[in-house]
Order: sequence, then C-alpha cells, then structure tokens
Amino acid sequence: MSISAPTPSWIRDAICWQVYPLGFCGAPRVREDLGGEGYGGADGENVVHRLPRLQGWLDHLVSLGANVLLLNPVFDSVSHGYDTLEHRRLDPRLGDDDDFDALVEACHARGIRVVLDGVFNHVSDRHPVARRALAAGPGTADGDRIRWSGSSPYGFEGNADLLEIDLADAVIQDRVVEIMTRWLERGADGWRLDAMYAAGAEAWAPILERVRAAHPEAWILGEVIHGDYPGFADASGAHSITQYELWKAIWSGLTEHNLFELAHALGRHQDFLDAAGGAHPQTFVGNHDTTRIASQLADGRDLAAAIALLALLPGIPTIYAGDEFGATGVKEERARGDDAIRPWFPGSPGEVIDAAASADSGPGGPDHLTLLKPESAERILEVHRRMFSLRRREPWLATATVRVDEDSLENTWAHIVLTPRNGGSGADGAAGTDEGAGAGDGAAPAPLTLVLNLGDEARPAPGEVLETVSGAGMLDGVGPAGPGEVPAHGIAVVR
Repeated sequence: MSISAPTPSWIRDAICWQVYPLGFCGAPRVREDLGGEGYGGADGENVVHRLPRLQGWLDHLVSLGANVLLLNPVFDSVSHGYDTLEHRRLDPRLGDDDDFDALVEACHARGIRVVLDGVFNHVSDRHPVARRALAAGPGTADGDRIRWSGSSPYGFEGNADLLEIDLADAVIQDRVVEIMTRWLERGADGWRLDAMYAAGAEAWAPILERVRAAHPEAWILGEVIHGDYPGFADASGAHSITQYELWKAIWSGLTEHNLFELAHALGRHQDFLDAAGGAHPQTFVGNHDTTRIASQLADGRDLAAAIALLALLPGIPTIYAGDEFGATGVKEERARGDDAIRPWFPGSPGEVIDAAASADSGPGGPDHLTLLKPESAERILEVHRRMFSLRRREPWLATATVRVDEDSLENTWAHIVLTPRNGGSGADGAAGTDEGAGAGDGAAPAPLTLVLNLGDEARPAPGEVLETVSGAGMLDGVGPAGPGEVPAHGIAVVR
C-alpha cells in the first residue's frame, strides 16, 4: 500500500554531518556501572558530561556547507549504543537532558537541524521490556513484546544480547510513538531509524503515520541495505532511505577502476529518484558501519572523485565526521570490529592533526583518530569545502536528474551529466525559486557535467571548467591542473 509522506520543507537543501557520539566524545566502550540486579538506581547514575564536546565542532559543520547534525545513538545503553537500556534518557557516558538541550539550542542558533538515531528494532537483553519478556516466555502478553524463534528469543543478526522487539505489537507501537514524539518536542528535527529493514515497511507504517501527524516537519530516514528503496519508503511513510547501492558502486568502481559499475549504479539511482518514495535518498561514501573511504580506495588520489560524487549527486549527502580530513579506519567482522571507524576526536577541528599524532585515548575508551596523510588533512578539508560550496551555489543539484554519457565512458573516464529537473523544479513537484550560476532572467540553470579521470594522464575538459581537483595536488601539494584540463586521478566540473 502506498502512503507517500509529504516532504518536510527543509530536507531538499539538507547536507548532513554524521557523528558517532560515544566514540567522538571519548566515552568508555562499555558501561561499568550496571552491576545491580535492577536498573535505573544508583548503579546507573554516573553521569559524565561529554556531549558538550560537540559544540566545539558546530562552526566547522557550517563551514563545510552542512546544515544537519546526524547523531548516532545517544540514549542509555550498555556499550556501543545499539544495545539500548532506556530511550527516554541520555547515556550517562555522554551527559544528561541539560546537555542535550544545550546542544540543540546551539545547533538551532546556527541554523543546524538535529537528527537522532532511533534504535527501536532491538534492545539490550537487560532492557526492562526484554527482562519481563524473558521471564514470562513466549505466548504471554509480556513475552510477546519480543520476537521468538520457538522457545528462544530472536537475537538481531545472531547477537544474543540484542533482542528483537515486535514492532507490530500495539503496546510497543504506542511506546515507540511516545519516545519519538518526546524527543521531537524537546527540539530534535528528525529520526534515523536503525535496521528499519528488519521489521519491514508494514510494521513501521502505522507508527510513522502517527509521528508525522504530530510533527509534519520531522524528517524520517530509514536504514535499508538491499531491495526496492523507493518502494520501502513509499510503503512505510519514511521520507528517505540509505542509498547503499550507490555507496558500494562509488568505492568499488573507483578502487577497481571500473566506471562502468558506477554508471550502472547511477542509472539505478535515477530510477529510484523517479519512483514514488525515492526523491530524497541519503547518499554517503562512508558511515559508522563501513570502512572509511580513505581506507577503502586503492589509490588515495581517487579520493578527489569520491568527494565530488558525494557533493554533487542528487540526494541528501552525508559526510561522516573525520572523512573531511582523510580519516582512515577499517571495519572488521569480529567483536569490536567497528572500533577503528568510530574513533575519539579532540575538542575542536584545529586539534585534529595533533590528536592523530598523539594516539591519545583513555583506558577502555575508543580508538584514536588516524589520518591518511596528516600533512594533507587541510587540503582534503579544503576540497570538501569547495565541492559543497558548489553544491550550495547550485541548489538544484539536490533534485537533479543524472545520466552518464555512454559514448565517452571508459574504465577510467566518465562524463556524469546533471540536469535541473523540470526546469529547476523540485523532485517533489514544488517549483524551484533558486537559480544556479548558469541561470539568468528566470531561466533554468544550465546542466553541469562532472568529469572523472582515474587515469595517469591529464585530458582535455569537454567544456567550460568551473572547478577542478587534482588528487595528487590534494594529497601531495603538487601544482594545479593546466587550464582546460581534467587532471590525472582528479575531476573537473564543466558547463
């Protein structure tokens, strides 16, 4: 059943900066204050005010061209944040309600929206709902709040400590609606719904219908890995879905020097954009669950192409904190295999290079930050700012149509043509009122072409060059590209 959700007015121009707060703010990996038989008493009240560290980064967020702070879990949990104990209060390793209120106030004062990570599909086996369910067993009112496999509770993706909640249960739905609206009323602007794919669109539809009715301007982003992204959004009432297909094609197409793979994924991306529910996908080149893009690429110079693709392709782009400095980290399939991609950050962006050099991390805390090339960090940051500045100057890119010029496509060379949709109108059918640099007298902006060159030689640009980035220049500080050229292992934006 189609229940397409009206689009919040602000997401068309949204650019996100995503943070994993428990790691970023230096919290211990595991709680050591949960030894009691119950939960919520003195053993759980050891609050350390780490969340204010994020306030030292808000001006940096704005300087990137971003306007959304996307937070991974901040709620009371056992260890990594996805093993929730209580959704109604902050994790004491991060702080308390006053810290949250202060962060929201500081963000809103700068025009930054705040989006929270809702881990409702599963909870810690220590969560009160889980404890009651385990004590009561399957086939009982309390027991059936969670999912069972015969007489055993269903652990999310095989994790016995993460028990899946039955989101079709009426009592559970009431509780999820209450939690989501509670934090929206407190100042949050939206929700990322973790593992939304697990329960399915039908389970989420009645929940989101109620939340949207109370907060029509709240953005709902669903995590879906595979399948029909627009169909899932349309059936569930989410506004956006994580575009993992495009993420995979970007890093593997660049690494393998196979731009035919990227071209295929961009064709799929356009199909998604055209479908009901698909107009506003979240695009990214890395997040808290994936190997960092600077570690993923075989040739660091090709990071220039990844940054340009993230900044200019239609959708809602999301920078994972640290990527703008060339942060590295490899996700491993083992216990604590995410630690390297969820590191500790200093109190301000000006301290990043020193923090990476110091390997400073408290006992039991997150990994320290590592960089691809510390001496290149400022240049990588500058490329992010230039590319997202272009995105801001050409706001129609958020809802552009995208196609690859098949006649010029090679393994290491591609023309990606970006065209204003419906003469500059938004993908949701609303008329566009902003003009890019190529428009005048009310005319639609002229298309842009993003040219990728993964080869070892510079090549002539197929038009007027607006921007170029040389991968070698970004990493090693070599001279700029020649006039009218697309540099080797670099990009050009032409009109």
